[in-house]
Amino acid sequence: MEEFRSNNAEVVGVSIDSQFSHLAWTNQPRNKGGLGKIDYPLLSDLTKNISRDYGVLLEDKGISLRGTFIIDPDGILQNASVQGLNIGRNIDEVLRVLQANQHSKSSGEVCPANWGKDKEAINPAKAGEWFEKHGK
Repeated sequence: MEEFRSNNAEVVGVSIDSQFSHLAWTNQPRNKGGLGKIDYPLLSDLTKNISRDYGVLLEDKGISLRGTFIIDPDGILQNASVQGLNIGRNIDEVLRVLQANQHSKSSGEVCPANWGKDKEAINPAKAGEWFEKHGK
């Protein structure tokens, strides 16, 4: 979580489970299949309204898919990623997308595929130069 905070981001978990289920999951260590101690808020969405609003609720089954959403300080959704129940998240990729969004917003540059903090972004006014140098 420190990597997210050092990028001026906050993490909030939301699940359709109750606060009592959340307590049980956080009391169960990771090596026993639980969450263990977490240092971010975990919200209970018993009404399923949050899941419904973000389009991850499977109404017919009453369960939610795994969604990750990057929302900027202005409340604008910048990225959404939804996985099925059998696929975990890639936290490194979430962090990369967060950093790319922040870099693009602050610099006006465009972050190409596989961009990372150590890679050059594209100045739209000089895109031809970037593609000459990096295009394969």
